[in-house]
Amino acid sequence: MDNSKIIFHVDVNSAFLSWSAVKLLKDDPDAIDLRTIPSAVGGDVESRHGIITAKSIPAKKYGIVTGEPVVKAMQKCPNLVMVHSDFKTYREYSGKFIRILKTYSPIIEQVSIDEAFIDMTDQISQMYNSAGEIDADTEESYKQFALIIAGRIKDEIRDTLGFTVNVGISCNKLLAKMASDFEKPDKIHTLFPDEVQTKMWPLPIGDLYGCGKQTSARLSELGMKTIGDVAKTDQGLLKDLLGIKQGEYIYRSCNGYGSSHINPYEEDAKSYSNETTTRSDINFSNYEKEMPGILKWLSESVSRRLQRDGVFASTVSVSIKTDSFQRRSKQVGLGDSTNDQEVILKTSLRLMDELVLGENGIFAQGFSIRLVGVGASDLDKGEYRQMSLFDLARQGSTNTTTDADRAEKQRKLRQMTKDIEKRFGEGVIHKGRK
Repeated sequence: MDNSKIIFHVDVNSAFLSWSAVKLLKDDPDAIDLRTIPSAVGGDVESRHGIITAKSIPAKKYGIVTGEPVVKAMQKCPNLVMVHSDFKTYREYSGKFIRILKTYSPIIEQVSIDEAFIDMTDQISQMYNSAGEIDADTEESYKQFALIIAGRIKDEIRDTLGFTVNVGISCNKLLAKMASDFEKPDKIHTLFPDEVQTKMWPLPIGDLYGCGKQTSARLSELGMKTIGDVAKTDQGLLKDLLGIKQGEYIYRSCNGYGSSHINPYEEDAKSYSNETTTRSDINFSNYEKEMPGILKWLSESVSRRLQRDGVFASTVSVSIKTDSFQRRSKQVGLGDSTNDQEVILKTSLRLMDELVLGENGIFAQGFSIRLVGVGASDLDKGEYRQMSLFDLARQGSTNTTTDADRAEKQRKLRQMTKDIEKRFGEGVIHKGRK
């Protein structure tokens, strides 16, 4: 662990709820700010099915928690205002959020739609070197400069975009992440190694980043209820209880050890992928409600980048990370390479069903999902593709095609569709599920 690093973790406060509130106020300045009343995002607003994916601070005072069923939340607060999910708006404000962060440092690792790590080491060092003669020692000066820059980031996002963030500051990603989860909203917190015992050890073990519900429950049952309790436990015992990899991770994390490496996103020339950490764990009860929207957004992102670069993929994959941090994935080869969002989405929906449902699926094994990814690989420039019915229809919309040509191609497409349905039955040709 490199204690000389200065790492920020910037996390949007109640992102989905906040972004919905900002859009509503932008469309109607006289509207009620959703953040000031008991409100939440998630599930089906009309039927009150699904789960809570984001909540306001007033809603939290009623005991409403992220991940609980909407019907249960409505029982706690009958006047709770429910808001539809709006991934278009989320993408818009996420992009603006990241663009502001990039003005402070080029070394950014976006870990989900509403949070990112920033390596601020060089920027802090420059401030220190340009400050001239100072009284405090180097380490304390670095911390003070870090607080100054964190304040600038926090205030700029609030004043220009209209929503708030928390900033956690430390020398590694684990502690920065833990710090940003302290008191909210619109706050800055530090958690350096010399603060671990006073700030982190008293917290429940379930608050440790990366410690899932099953692990925290097992440790608590054995009398290790706080992070400090586990930190003082023999590492060998933890490995025996949790397995070598998980036991080592829990021990090191409880003692404040973590990676300081920030991994900026770089396009992989051999594949395209996108993934996101879910706002709450996805399990069997909320899978049908939450997963399609996430896969749709990810498929759109992958398709857009494929089309931007003029390439096609002949393999589509989906991946997940479970609540115990295990990675699982599934892929399939396509008969014809594609960069079409509908094809990628339809394929990813099928793959995800195969991966998580059924007797041998993730849910049957007792796991839930905390991260979802969609990928496209085995790329080509279109030289091996065969023309499909829908390619033919799209080709008719190019500028070099006359109205007569376009009409003729549409007529041929309709006739081909009728011939296929006559042979194989009506409804055999349809658009992919959205």
